[in-house]
Amino acid sequence: MDSPLHQFEVKVLMPLHMAGFDISITNSAVYMGLAVFMTLLLFVAGTAKQSLVPGRLQCLVEMSYEFVANMLKENVGAEGKKYFPFVASVFFFILFGNLIGMIPYSFTFTSQLILTFGLASLVFVIVTVIGFIRHGVKFFKLFMPEGAPILMAPILIPIELISYLSRPVSLSVRLFANMMAGHTMLKVFAMFTVLLGMYGVSTVLLNSVLIGFEVLVAFLQAYVFSILTCLYLSDAIHMH
Repeated sequence: MDSPLHQFEVKVLMPLHMAGFDISITNSAVYMGLAVFMTLLLFVAGTAKQSLVPGRLQCLVEMSYEFVANMLKENVGAEGKKYFPFVASVFFFILFGNLIGMIPYSFTFTSQLILTFGLASLVFVIVTVIGFIRHGVKFFKLFMPEGAPILMAPILIPIELISYLSRPVSLSVRLFANMMAGHTMLKVFAMFTVLLGMYGVSTVLLNSVLIGFEVLVAFLQAYVFSILTCLYLSDAIHMH
């Protein structure tokens, strides 16, 4: 029986090399493409036939739009509206990545630290660029809390700087650790069910509960990643 960690192995499906670079297509790349496709399909199909009395799919799309829009409005304010495409893309990419990973024999690309760190680093860079574009060198005031005594600067500035630079790490590890731990736990209990045979009825019930819980975690992790992105945008825009 495979190890519970075997499900996280990145496999090359189509070897490709170009100009000395390895651009092989992996299972991770395929499922990332599938997450993007499902996001596009949801919004295209949900808005194809708009009506005054919306159907189920149109209702789902409208609720999804309002959910992300309200997240931005509550945490960034009216100025956050222009960043809706960015935050919505991050939210649905992670959400579908998490949910696709719940399908048996699929691959959860959000359980790969390198991918979550890359996504978190993208958010970090974009937010930092926005901060410098809006405030210029005044953006450095973010590392010295307003009203703090100047004598505390040698202590406060390094602390704030380290806290700021650690954002990609905390953002990526949180998503990676939760998805990896949850899927590992599901695989372990599934193995118990197989090994116990007819005596594994209790573990089947427990697996059902764990699957429901993991679906909830899949949504919550996409929400946490997105709302933290909104908070970072708020810092860059309002300099709180």
